Amino acid sequence: MESFNKVQAVRLRSHLDKYLVADDDNQTVRQSRNGTSRRAKWLVEFVEGKSHVVRLKSWNGMYLTATDLPFLLGMTGKKVLQTTPDHSYELKYEWEPIRDAFQVKLRTWCGTYLRANGGTPPWRNSITHDDPHTSSTQNWVLWDVEPVEVSGTDLVVDFLSMRMSLSSLSDDVSGSEPGSPMSVISTNSPRLSSKLKSSNKFRSGIDQFYNAKVVRLRSHHDKYLLADEDEESVTQGRNGSSRNAKWTVEFLQGSQYIIRLKSCYNKYLTASDHPFLLGMTGCKVVQSLHPKLESSAEWEPIKEGHRVKLKTRGYDKFLRANGGVPPWRNSITHDIPHRTVTQDWILWRVDILEIQVQSPSLKSHPSQPLPDEDPESIDSNVSSPPKLDGRIIYYSVADDNGDVDDEAVEGCSFTFKGNGVEELTRKMEEETGLEGIIVCNRNPLNGKLYPLRLQLPPNSATMHVVLVLSSSKGEF
Repeated sequence: MESFNKVQAVRLRSHLDKYLVADDDNQTVRQSRNGTSRRAKWLVEFVEGKSHVVRLKSWNGMYLTATDLPFLLGMTGKKVLQTTPDHSYELKYEWEPIRDAFQVKLRTWCGTYLRANGGTPPWRNSITHDDPHTSSTQNWVLWDVEPVEVSGTDLVVDFLSMRMSLSSLSDDVSGSEPGSPMSVISTNSPRLSSKLKSSNKFRSGIDQFYNAKVVRLRSHHDKYLLADEDEESVTQGRNGSSRNAKWTVEFLQGSQYIIRLKSCYNKYLTASDHPFLLGMTGCKVVQSLHPKLESSAEWEPIKEGHRVKLKTRGYDKFLRANGGVPPWRNSITHDIPHRTVTQDWILWRVDILEIQVQSPSLKSHPSQPLPDEDPESIDSNVSSPPKLDGRIIYYSVADDNGDVDDEAVEGCSFTFKGNGVEELTRKMEEETGLEGIIVCNRNPLNGKLYPLRLQLPPNSATMHVVLVLSSSKGEF
């Protein structure tokens, strides 16, 4: 319950690394990778006289409700919907948070739990309430609770919806009882905002770099960030196996959330203040080597599903992979996307190429290079991340035809310590709850799937696999 006590709104993240969202039809709920939309935000209401339960209100004023309608005939799971406030439904939109380590289970009025389903359609991305009956589905009822800051607009909309649905509320906000809906609104204080921002740091994208010594950054165009041979410009390209696609990760002392990226030419990825084209908002991103490194060469990873945004410290903009016609095609700038069509242009997938073998813990005291310091000695000003025990496996589940739908392209991930294909297959069956699966790789040349037969790649390299049911009709 403590996860909800001092927050105005939350996002709920499932074991599939997807968020609970309220659909526009004002009825259904599902899972989605887009955790930044208003649909993923749930306002927290406390129930008078019941300190152990909460209500969760969607962006459109509807309540998350555990119904008694079966999700599929003959199956145990029941539908979870959005509903309007109704006295006869009162118990059904009350949820009891039960802590499980660092996560929570949300228990319903009938003793079942809010559950995020995986597998093939129609289960994929669905939300039900049920009891996990097998060990492989125990994690399906666990949720990460992420505090969300509430804007003034959210508060006004929430206030109006509650005035319409709960006419018995007191007009005096300051005199409302602790735990009442009105006391939730009145908690918009600078101290609370500070706590919310601090807790969100733990959901930053820095965890994708902690075990990395060398990485590759892949854009939404499926191209890689490349350091050009002129040792100055950076572009995108298809050749992810070249040394120009490799970037060495350096952690900044005094901050656990900031990195530098060094190219194969020992120059740093730097956000400049030179416009890419006159009259346009984007500025150039270059390779540079300053006698004294400035904030323009420092990047803050921000997690977005299984990808990250890299925020410039000096300009508060994001590393952006551009598309379109020349000169924009394959160019790299730093900018803020202002249109919906370009929102994904600042998202990057991190491929770990080399893991940090020996990794002293991060030091707490800040240290910056001196103005006259030799650039080659800058390594002494950064500290290494902790070592990862195992390799990261990203996976997607194909449908009966062997195809992976758009919602599952990014896949899910977990850490795997073994090296054998059979061992990995068993682990994947436990992770997904599916039986009779074939673990496949995708041929980078023709895009076709082929089963893994031999040992896994050496050096605990990160893998991207696709799970195909043995009954699939697809060709591979």
